[in-house]
Amino acid sequence: MAAVEKRRQAVAQATSFTDSGRPGVPRAAATAESEEDFLRQVGVTEMLRAALLKVLEARPEEPIAFLAHYFENMGLRSPANGGAGEPPGQLLLQQQRLGRALWHLRLAHHSQRTAFNNNVGVAYECLSASGRKKKPGLDGRTYSELLKRICRDGEAPEEVVAPLLRKIQCRDHEAVPLAVFRAGMLTCFVLLEFVARAGALYRLLEDPGLAVADRRLGQAVLDTLEGALQASDDTAPARYLEAGSRLGPDSLALAMDRALVARRPSAPMTREEFLEKAAALFIAKVKPVG
Repeated sequence: MAAVEKRRQAVAQATSFTDSGRPGVPRAAATAESEEDFLRQVGVTEMLRAALLKVLEARPEEPIAFLAHYFENMGLRSPANGGAGEPPGQLLLQQQRLGRALWHLRLAHHSQRTAFNNNVGVAYECLSASGRKKKPGLDGRTYSELLKRICRDGEAPEEVVAPLLRKIQCRDHEAVPLAVFRAGMLTCFVLLEFVARAGALYRLLEDPGLAVADRRLGQAVLDTLEGALQASDDTAPARYLEAGSRLGPDSLALAMDRALVARRPSAPMTREEFLEKAAALFIAKVKPVG
């Protein structure tokens, strides 16, 4: 019996080693490990992780469509793609990069500070990617074009946002650092939200039949808004929204009641005029670039 047991142990030991004398590894485990290593080495693991993080940040209504769009736009991030795979025409490439930068900038609301700043960094990297004959870096022309597209796509009237663009734009050939880029993007998005809230406020003042507001009421609301903005000493654009949000119904009602004490006829105030004046209050608080 002892001899039989020894033979069993010898067979077991022989089957646990490969021909080279190294301990054997089950084929399924070795295959799984090699597949994981391959995915890690080619960057797929990190890419999928980044994609899932973007889904968690944005929480889109259609996650599958979101991921499809995300992977569709991945090819323009790396400067290495400026070689043989580069689309014909530098203008086409630039427009693609602008579109991809915009997509990243819209992934998270500016109030989600960490996610928004991360997306700003990705957008900056995308626009700074160099082609074959262009040094890496972001110039003022590209930066200003992106600001215009943000404002245009935000459906704000051109005359409302034009003063802000003049204040925060850079010269065409001026190098734009990341800090300036981030401040400009944030200011644009906050202004668009500020104008949207001003538009909602105007609809409360508007006479449905005439599609205009009483000038006394409109000016009273603007004066109250100006007081709230002036009371905010913070220079961060997002704080201006908070200042406007502190306009309670009581303070607005009081201001409008005072405006209507005198029952003299009043000229109308259009929506465009109201929005321009409200935006001017915001823009006056913004520091110019440089």
